[in-house]
Amino acid sequence: MEPRRPALLVLVRHAESARNQAKKGSVYFADDAARQVVRGVPDHLIDLTADGHKQAAQTGHAIRERFGVFDYVYTSGYARTVQTAEGILGAYPSQERDRMRVRTNIFVRERDPGFAYDMTTAEAEAAFPWLNEYWHTFGGFMARPPGGESLADVTGRVHTFLDTLFRDRPGQKIMVVTHGGTLRCFRFLLERWDYQRAQRWPEGQTPANCGVTTYRLAASGEQLELEDYNRVYWTVGSATDGI
Repeated sequence: MEPRRPALLVLVRHAESARNQAKKGSVYFADDAARQVVRGVPDHLIDLTADGHKQAAQTGHAIRERFGVFDYVYTSGYARTVQTAEGILGAYPSQERDRMRVRTNIFVRERDPGFAYDMTTAEAEAAFPWLNEYWHTFGGFMARPPGGESLADVTGRVHTFLDTLFRDRPGQKIMVVTHGGTLRCFRFLLERWDYQRAQRWPEGQTPANCGVTTYRLAASGEQLELEDYNRVYWTVGSATDGI
């Protein structure tokens, strides 16, 4: 039977970014001092930290040893995913790297964080006093940050990306370097989660920077099955939450 899905799909969250470091896992910045390094820098231009570059390089050696050469490597085009992919691919000798096609796909970008992107916790609470109750009512999958996207919105574009992948890349080996929120949307679709399960990451399952999640084609050729989740190969820095 001809495969109807990629033979291998490897999803990698980007390495530690400057905003990860500044926010330390919080939704907003703790105070004005915490945000100064990245204030005014749009999300798509946020760079990796020095530790982030090391995480990507270490992860690259492990990925090459475990999976070999990919047919296609996709990034969101955001600086932190492009730099992560470059670090990973740096582990491959030039003759192997030249065989892999690297592409940008806007459908796998991070969720739009909205108007509170550069706010401190105190500023966000003052500007949106109703937000906690709204978020509690609708939950972390359906609720939209003011001016931004819900994860349900992001799932729509991830669905489009997967449809294209399934149509154009059957039987091929694919790596996607993406974002934490977007990874939850991939899992929702590929593992057929219900809404309740998608509300928040299960305990201990928040994706680490450069965490590697692997799906392989089932024997039927019809479905990608989860093989490994959030495997970390690096030994520098710390795993951080957020975008």
